[in-house]
Amino acid sequence: MLITMIGTGYVGLVTGTCLSETGHHVTCVDIDPRKIDMLRNGVLPIYEPGLQELVESNVQKGKLSFTTDLSTVVPHSDVVFIAVGTPPGGDGSTDLSYVLSAAREIALHMTGYTVIVTKSTVPVHTAKKVHEAMTEVVKNRQDATVSFDVVSNPEFLKEGNSVNDFLKPDRIIVGTDSEKAEAIMRKLYHPFILNGHPFLVMDVTSAELTKYAANAMLATRISFMNEMANLCEAVGADVNWVRKGIGADPRIGSQFLYPGTGYGG
Repeated sequence: MLITMIGTGYVGLVTGTCLSETGHHVTCVDIDPRKIDMLRNGVLPIYEPGLQELVESNVQKGKLSFTTDLSTVVPHSDVVFIAVGTPPGGDGSTDLSYVLSAAREIALHMTGYTVIVTKSTVPVHTAKKVHEAMTEVVKNRQDATVSFDVVSNPEFLKEGNSVNDFLKPDRIIVGTDSEKAEAIMRKLYHPFILNGHPFLVMDVTSAELTKYAANAMLATRISFMNEMANLCEAVGADVNWVRKGIGADPRIGSQFLYPGTGYGG
């Protein structure tokens, strides 16, 4: 399949590279020419174990390429991923301007039927906003051959282990109400489905909320253990023994029960 990945940050570069490793032809797009020049010269803007080797290998095979020109790749793409930044605004809300800008640009250049995938971490109902923004552009084009579906496909990558997380996922979540889009996403992830990795299809809103719920649950576990660590210091207990004691309960489990100085996501 022909894939376009908009955004060459942490999520976009890892996702695009790993999809090329599974046999797809992937073009990563970024508006920053300096970053694209670096990637073309084999210099990665981030470090992840194993990523450098995969990038070099798939570039040599012709499966992975980089460009600043969205208009040259979108018309030929089966699936276009939006993996751009979603920085917090001054009031803490998510800035979706980059996501919606990318959506409008896609709508301007796509031909035929295209699946649009939101990969960035975005608030609930972002897919709806993407669909509305693209529909407005498509209507102005007055091109009856152009159609699309917007799919939510949240990422669950851990920094320092993202390549392994992508190639050996504990689950793949796809949010869509379109049978056509679902079929294309199944084809995209066929190697993973074939290997028995869970492939969960749900409505778009549930998929978007699943990402936030997962982040919140992990944050809750870490925050809880930090409070337990404070309590242990106050009463003279050992938080490591407490952690082991509660983690032995299969309803709780031992993962991500370590107290720490912070968390991301």
